[in-house]
Amino acid sequence: MTNRKVLCEAIISQAGWDKAEREPLAGDASRRRYERLTDPQSGKTAVLMDAAPEVGENVERFVDIAEILQGIGLSAPEIFAQDTQHGFLLLEDLGDDLFARLLERQPELERELYSAATDVLVALREAEAPWLDSFGPTRMAEACGLAFTAYTDVLRDPDPDMAERFEARFEDILHRTTQGPRVLMLRDYHAENLVWLPEREGNARVGLLDFQDAMLAHPAYDLVSLLQDIRRKVPAGIEMRMIDRYIRATSSDDHAFRTAYAVLGVQRNLRILGVFSRLGSEYGKPRYLSMLPAVWDHVMRGLDHPALVPVADILREALPKPTPEVLDQLRDAR
Repeated sequence: MTNRKVLCEAIISQAGWDKAEREPLAGDASRRRYERLTDPQSGKTAVLMDAAPEVGENVERFVDIAEILQGIGLSAPEIFAQDTQHGFLLLEDLGDDLFARLLERQPELERELYSAATDVLVALREAEAPWLDSFGPTRMAEACGLAFTAYTDVLRDPDPDMAERFEARFEDILHRTTQGPRVLMLRDYHAENLVWLPEREGNARVGLLDFQDAMLAHPAYDLVSLLQDIRRKVPAGIEMRMIDRYIRATSSDDHAFRTAYAVLGVQRNLRILGVFSRLGSEYGKPRYLSMLPAVWDHVMRGLDHPALVPVADILREALPKPTPEVLDQLRDAR
């Protein structure tokens, strides 16, 4: 047995789950690994997170953020046992009713689920985590550079002057449109990281997963993540209603919030364009390449907003449409 396997079995045994049946669960784009543990007698379940520190994972962040979320009445998983030194957590199993799966079976729940998820973001304004890093304009503009290096530069000759010109202009746009109070941002807040828990009440009906990369950011960031979801198409009507719902609930300035939403939509999707391109071309995960057309569409739609005029032409020239031929080129770039 490898040392890591010994450590894994130790935490399971110490928590009293050594007789449990173990089943792998689908992971995400990270290097974390998950298993579902099922007690053969009681039928109770738990989830094991295996997040090795040596590959850059940090379960202490997950523990800290979970405590904050639970403290304001939200449904982060209860932590049954932890070995933060070696990157193991034994967690409450929130079940299989991920929003994305549930809506495939019951599309009539769409408005209820997205309303509940939007209300959770309103509640997050109460969370306090001043020790977290801020995802501000400079950092956001730099993060978009991956759209050039991992997408555009793989498809055509690099143009560093164009990339630098874009970053400088975009940082200026972000400074002008996304200033103000920062709130807790869960960062990957979308239908495959939210679990429907209808037996609970209020905001606790939304189970929260994958929040260890939380930062402080503009309040519109997670709303963009929720409503411009490249894994499932959110109807335009739902998107508009949820933006309205958030603005009303928070008494936000309507024009300023919608402008920030549009700018952050382009920022987030540019970053995803780069990340998913790299996962497909460098790490051999072609399923991420299949999502690039949806990501590109979000970017192009966002560029219609007047606030993005200074970078719109640059991006329209720099980002080739992800046609089947372009996706094949990325796939063969390994």
